[in-house]
Amino acid sequence: MPQLLILLAAGAGIFLARRWYRDEQRRIAAELARARKAMDQREAENVVRLERDPATGVYSPRRH
Repeated sequence: MPQLLILLAAGAGIFLARRWYRDEQRRIAAELARARKAMDQREAENVVRLERDPATGVYSPRRH
């Protein structure tokens, strides 16, 4: 009988550890996705459009 209790306790421990690990993976993945989205928005704001000079054919930053 004590062996059965030990097995049940070990199974419950493994189950809880697995659930905690899965939740941590999801939390970290969501945090990385938010950070990646913020970085993409930040990069998009800093994009400088180029404009081609018809006379020389050289591209230069567009004047606002």
